Amino acid sequence: MALAPPAVTAQPPGLEPAPLLLPSNLRLTPEQFEQVCQANPQAVLELTADGLLIVMTPTGGETGSRNSRLLIQLGLALTRGQPSLRIFDSSTGFLLPDGSVLSPDAALVLEERWQGLSPEQRRRFPPLCPDLVVELVSPSDAGPRGITDLRRKMDLYQANGARLGWLLLPQERAVEIWRGGQQGMAERLENANRLDGSELAEGLALDLEDIWVV
Repeated sequence: MALAPPAVTAQPPGLEPAPLLLPSNLRLTPEQFEQVCQANPQAVLELTADGLLIVMTPTGGETGSRNSRLLIQLGLALTRGQPSLRIFDSSTGFLLPDGSVLSPDAALVLEERWQGLSPEQRRRFPPLCPDLVVELVSPSDAGPRGITDLRRKMDLYQANGARLGWLLLPQERAVEIWRGGQQGMAERLENANRLDGSELAEGLALDLEDIWVV
């Protein structure tokens, strides 16, 4: 005899899950932000220096695929002879000196700086700015993944000590290179097919043709 499926119990009116609304003037400390992230592991969040939450939207398929190929290339570059660098993906939040917590699409940190952190600091948001940050612009300029907001982030990385920043613009096949000590100024490469990072580590490079392809 076939078993009947279990009855579906309707949720009482008034108990439906509702979106979380936060007051626009809410300010969080980095410690409070960490608690919010732990309570909402499915959310992708960042924190500004003045304590405002930034809710990141999920990427589309093209951007997600490009992010994956970006990480693979960086990983291969390190395998070929750069054990002095450690790679991090977009799920890592870095606690920057100004108190903000930002998550670049990819980041490299010198191994000696990573080893200088305590085990507790490594488990939490690492309290440092990466040596290299990479951000990938989405097709739309709207929101936190658009070029306008990402240029602001590149400025923040520079101000907090990043030695090198790469802002990749797949729709234009262009790259903006941000260097430490040159806040607000970026070198732009048009129709770029290769990106050289030897100023940070010998042999570090990206094949951009692999990133641009859909």
